[in-house]
Amino acid sequence: MIREVLYGFFLLKLNVLFRYMDFLEEEYNYKEEKTNLCLKKRKKKWYAIYTKARSEKRVYDRMIKEGIEVFLPLETTVRQWSDRKKKVKIPYIKSYVFVRTEENTIFRKVLKISGTVMVLKHLGKPAIVKDYEINNLRILMDNDANFVTLDSIHNIEIGDDVEIESGSFMGLKGKCVRVNGKKSVLVELSVLGLFQSVEVPAKYLKC
Repeated sequence: MIREVLYGFFLLKLNVLFRYMDFLEEEYNYKEEKTNLCLKKRKKKWYAIYTKARSEKRVYDRMIKEGIEVFLPLETTVRQWSDRKKKVKIPYIKSYVFVRTEENTIFRKVLKISGTVMVLKHLGKPAIVKDYEINNLRILMDNDANFVTLDSIHNIEIGDDVEIESGSFMGLKGKCVRVNGKKSVLVELSVLGLFQSVEVPAKYLKC
């Protein structure tokens, strides 16, 4: 009788121990998932910051001083004065700079910089600018936007998503919007709803 009682008590303790071990495992998995979620949220992304008019360069300089990773696309244009012409660099997208940071840093640090107004939002949250869109802007700002050559076009149709894999615009991604007489392709790029077209040799493209 005593042996049976002791055996039953042992089984009870063993059952409690197993339940406690299951609880610890669930707690560990929960904390691990929560940690991974926090790390995912803290991953740096590109965001578009709206600035006061004609303040893009000043905001860019202030962000650099604060140690913020920032990108300001600049294009070269020719300005005419009464006695001369001069090449100057002006913002490609007016009143915008792009920052690569964690989402919580936008409100805690980025928007406290003088000259900033707001972050571009989508559905009430800071809108993420895709890496390839930033890369497209970098490529465009480093190159002239037009060149052609006589090459055959194979299997490229209007509406196809394409990537330039050779030449000055290598790495640039966009959409085919026109095929020009089997000699070249007009590629349309979209960043923040703005569009830029470049004409590229067909042999430089892949679908």
